[in-house]
Amino acid sequence: MHPDADRIIELYQRHGRAWASERGNRLVERAWLDRFRALLPGAASVLDIGCGSGEPIARYLIAQGCNVSGVDSSPELIALCTATFPDLAWQVADMRTLSLAKRFDGVLAWDSFFHLGHDGQRRMFPRFRQHAAPRAALMFTSGPAHGEAIGNYKGEPLYHASLDADEYRALLNANGFEVVAHAVEDPDCGGHTVWLAQLA
Repeated sequence: MHPDADRIIELYQRHGRAWASERGNRLVERAWLDRFRALLPGAASVLDIGCGSGEPIARYLIAQGCNVSGVDSSPELIALCTATFPDLAWQVADMRTLSLAKRFDGVLAWDSFFHLGHDGQRRMFPRFRQHAAPRAALMFTSGPAHGEAIGNYKGEPLYHASLDADEYRALLNANGFEVVAHAVEDPDCGGHTVWLAQLA
């Protein structure tokens, strides 16, 4: 695994508040969140893995009637969630070891899961399934093709990785999920590559 992959948690711990400020409330993800929400029951429970500050994605889902629980590796970001949404459940946790003893109607890993290395991503799919209630929706972002990419944030390397589309489909199928929608570098969503699936 690339050494920069192991530094992601510490990077967000150091720069969490700066990241949250720069992320702001721009919601280019609305159309995909609406597709995700359409697969959920009323008053759905949603697990947001890598929830950041809760802005703007968790806020939008909460406004749509979802009961959102969030986990993130950054204590600063979780503190922001708790301050903004004190009645909901927020927890500092590493997604790679997540085990909440609860299942959710929806599981979301938006701009978070792709910071794991290839093997770390492969190992997440049983965790997605572990936390998925019957007919749960799962949505995550990935890269457009197999590989690794190193960005930069505050002068530090920012690691991303992706499997290829065939492997994501195989991992979803092996864990009981069917692909509902997929887009590569969606121009209407800031260039995100998005996967939306549902537990069969």
